[in-house]
Amino acid sequence: MDYAAALDRLLGLTDYERLSTVGTHQARYDLSRISALMERLGNAHLTVPTVHVAGTKGKGSVSALCASALTAQGYTTGLYTSPHLHTFRERIQVDRQPISEPAFAALVEAVWPAMEQVNAQDDLGLVTLFEVLTAMSFHCFAQKQAGFQVIEVGLGGRLDATNVVTPEVSVITALSLDHTAILGDTLDKIAWEKAGIIKPGRVTVSAPQAPEALAVLRRICAERDSRLILVGEDCTWQAGSHNLDGQSMRVRGRLGAYDLWMPLLGEHQLENAATSVAALEVLMERGFQISPEALARGFSRVRWPCRMEVLKRRPLVVADGAHNADSAQRLRNSVPVYLPNKRVILVVGVSADKNLDGIVNALVGLKPIVYATRSRHPRATSPDRLAQAFARRGVEAMETPDVHTVLLHAMGLARNGDLVLVTGSLFVAAEAREVIKGIAPEAYPELSGSLIVQPGATP
Repeated sequence: MDYAAALDRLLGLTDYERLSTVGTHQARYDLSRISALMERLGNAHLTVPTVHVAGTKGKGSVSALCASALTAQGYTTGLYTSPHLHTFRERIQVDRQPISEPAFAALVEAVWPAMEQVNAQDDLGLVTLFEVLTAMSFHCFAQKQAGFQVIEVGLGGRLDATNVVTPEVSVITALSLDHTAILGDTLDKIAWEKAGIIKPGRVTVSAPQAPEALAVLRRICAERDSRLILVGEDCTWQAGSHNLDGQSMRVRGRLGAYDLWMPLLGEHQLENAATSVAALEVLMERGFQISPEALARGFSRVRWPCRMEVLKRRPLVVADGAHNADSAQRLRNSVPVYLPNKRVILVVGVSADKNLDGIVNALVGLKPIVYATRSRHPRATSPDRLAQAFARRGVEAMETPDVHTVLLHAMGLARNGDLVLVTGSLFVAAEAREVIKGIAPEAYPELSGSLIVQPGATP
C-alpha cells in the first residue's frame, strides 16, 4: 500500500472533524472502541511514558514545547496532535519531524486488521478516523521505543480517544467556551469534560483558569488524589524582549528559574511556556533527566506554525489560527504589543460551528480593513455570512471566494508598515501558509470521494 492508497482507506472512515453537523456526544466518542483496538495492538499506548495535554487554547503549543524540550534532552519523542495543516503526516511526529509517507502507509496496514476485528463486534460501533489515527500514533511510538510520547487531546478529554493513556503528568491549558454543542455551554461543564484526563495519583498541571473552571479542576483533583500545580501561582513568568523572530522570558518554577527564548509570539505563549515548564518539572520530580540547558534549547527550537507566525516580512504577513472568541481576543490584545502602529488588513475565515459574533467582536477592535473569505474545509462558513457579522458591527467586509485570491490581493494593497493578518480559522491560516511558502497541500475533495495527494506536501 502506498501513501495515497493509505489515505484513501482512512478517508472512508467516519471523520467528525470534516462533518458540518455532529451527532450526540456519546455516539461520537466511546472509549470502548479505542480500548478494544489498542488491546488488539498489544496495548502499545501503555509502553511509553506519556505527557497528556487537554485544553481549549494553547494545548498544541504546550505539546510542541514539551516535545521539543524532551527531544533536546536526547529522548526519542513522539508527538501526536490534531488537526493537521498541510498533510496528515504532521499529526504523528518523531523528534519534531512528521513521519514519512511509507511509514504512514505501513501504520495503516498494521492497524487495519485490528480495526476490522473491532468493527466486527456488533456492540461497539464502527471505529472512526480519529480513533485509527490515535492507534497509529501509539503503535508508531512503541515501535520506535520512544522515551516519551506527548499526546494532545483531540476534543474534550473525558471521552476523547487519547484518554486511554496513564500519563506521567496531565496538563490542562486555558479553558473557554468552544464546541459547546458537544462539551457543554458553560465553563464548568467544559472543565468537567477536560478534567476527564486527570488520573488517580498522578500530578495535574493547570494553566490559569477562570474561577468556575478552576473550582471544577480542584474538586476533581481532590476526588482522584491528584496533586494540582497551578501556573500563575506555583509557576510564574515574566516577559522579556521580543521581535519578529520570537520572544524571551524568565520562568520561575518550583524547582528553579529559567531564562528562555522561543520563536513563538503573543502574550498567551508566555503562559503556554510557563505551563510547559511546570509539566516538565513534574517529569524531573518523577526521576526523568531534563536539564535546564536542554529545556532552554528545546524551547528555542520549537516549531508550531500558524500561531502568530510571520509568513512574510515585506509586506508583513502574519497567520494565526485564532478559532474562537477568546483566542481572537488574545490575538487582538497581542497585535498592538508585538506588531504596533500598523494598519491591519484582515483576511478572515471562520468555521461554521464557531461563535461568529464573538470572533468578529474581538477582531473589530483592530480597526481593520476586512476581507471575508473561506477555507477549503467542508465546515467553513460562507463569506457572505461572515461579512454580515462584520456589518452588524458597522464594519464593511469585502467578500472573496478563496484564500489564495484574497491573500494576493491584500498583499498588493499593503503599503510599507501595514500588517496583513490572516486568522479566524486554523484552516484559513494554513492555506495562507501554502500560498506564501509554496507548499503543495493534500486536498480532500469529499469525505468519502476521490483523493488528490500532491507530491512534496511537507510542512
